Amino acid sequence: MAHDMQRRDTPGEAIPDGRGRTGLDATGRNLTRNPDVRIRDVEITSDGWHVLRRTTFDYRRRDGAWTTLQRETYDRGDGATILLYDERRGTVLLTRQFRFPAYVNEHPDGMLVEAAAGLLDGDDAETAIRREVAEELGVEVGAVTPVFAAYMSPGSVTERVHFYAAPYSRADRTGAGGGLSEEGEDIEVVELALPDALDMIADGRIVDGKTIMLLQWWALQRLAP
Repeated sequence: MAHDMQRRDTPGEAIPDGRGRTGLDATGRNLTRNPDVRIRDVEITSDGWHVLRRTTFDYRRRDGAWTTLQRETYDRGDGATILLYDERRGTVLLTRQFRFPAYVNEHPDGMLVEAAAGLLDGDDAETAIRREVAEELGVEVGAVTPVFAAYMSPGSVTERVHFYAAPYSRADRTGAGGGLSEEGEDIEVVELALPDALDMIADGRIVDGKTIMLLQWWALQRLAP
């Protein structure tokens, strides 16, 4: 009973959180796709913009023994990212912006060079990435190629990122880019030759995972017969 009382008083469960949401603890409760996983309980553990859950579940090990585990998952929705490349000039169009989580975890200044990206925010992945390219890079992108989708931090973050690539030219830059100032964005547009971008991976100047994946993908495409 004490646990039930606590649950009723938890923002995001029976009472609204800071964004007016309730029932956030319902996510994952009814999962049955894996017979070796039985969900016991889901709790909301923070009242923030995105959702942090603690899930208790029984897990059947490979030897047949059952064990009870707890895992925290951070749910910020899914995202999309894209590499814009100029095949003729051998360049890529990237961004540079301040990332506090990297800064607090030993990055020298928190200024990361990245491929354009953003959360889907209710859109399909292609619509979302076209929006982000226009906002961040000032480019009206044409045809886009789906590359793959990947879970970027599956040990704790639910987000699945949809990866795209698309050609660009100088004529496609119809705006200044820079992101949305009302959302605190201050994004610099960076154009690099592919060899320089690969060198920046090697020497640690590019450390963003999605960007490394896309740059190496494009390098492999250019080597393919």
